[in-house]
Amino acid sequence: MTRPLVGALSALLLGGATLAGAGAAPAAAASHAKAPKAVTFAGTVALSNCSGSVVRAPGSADTDPALVLSNGHCLESGFPSAGEVIVDQPSTRGFTLLTSAGGSAGTLRASKIAYATMTDTDISLYQLSSTYAQIQSRYGIKALSLSDSHPAQGSAINVVSGYWKKIYSCNIDGFAYRLKEGEWTWKDSVRYTSACNTIGGTSGSPVVDPASGKVVAVNNTGNEDGGRCTVNNPCEVDETGKTTVRQGINYAQETYGITRCLTTGNKVDLSLTGCELPKP
Repeated sequence: MTRPLVGALSALLLGGATLAGAGAAPAAAASHAKAPKAVTFAGTVALSNCSGSVVRAPGSADTDPALVLSNGHCLESGFPSAGEVIVDQPSTRGFTLLTSAGGSAGTLRASKIAYATMTDTDISLYQLSSTYAQIQSRYGIKALSLSDSHPAQGSAINVVSGYWKKIYSCNIDGFAYRLKEGEWTWKDSVRYTSACNTIGGTSGSPVVDPASGKVVAVNNTGNEDGGRCTVNNPCEVDETGKTTVRQGINYAQETYGITRCLTTGNKVDLSLTGCELPKP
């Protein structure tokens, strides 16, 4: 995992083309193309050991309790076991909210862990004691929006680490059918091109598509030493069972599925039609 940085966890996990036709058509297309949105640190957070972001779904209301997205392996209680799903667990964890330049805007406080797991995916969702409207009114900072669609291969991405206050830029190289690391297995993981050489402390960073400005994934791991399917050395397994090791390549977990599991009031409802997050 890429990777918490403090306590016992740090000892274990320190690292984390377009074809154009002839004539005037390309120029006309370019003139109508949307410019990428400037990706900043606004809305991201720093945890004690990881990165994260304040996020909202397409159906979230300004008056809803805000949510912070990070990794399941970034929980203050340690790594969930394979098959373990955590819902509605009390938490008062603090998060440093960042400004666009990466400075501290203030501290946000959790009221509970709404959802967390390291099974099929590697995510944690903290519910905050503040609403989106309260955060924007007090700090002038908006939440990042979760995309509700599958990310696209080849698209540009930015991995925004609130812990390190660093933004990595690369592209989505492809997707791993299964990504195995130690006892955990994740489905349909995002594989970065090599330019996103994320390190320890980048765990939980939002992966932002600059074309839309939306979060499409959450950064979580990378193969550090060329090991095969071990902690800090995930391997890819395809539909036929073939295993591939890509040393130095890093990965993220898609987040569009989260939007299918949130209902009125930003509540996680695992019984919703289309919700495929693992259940307890």
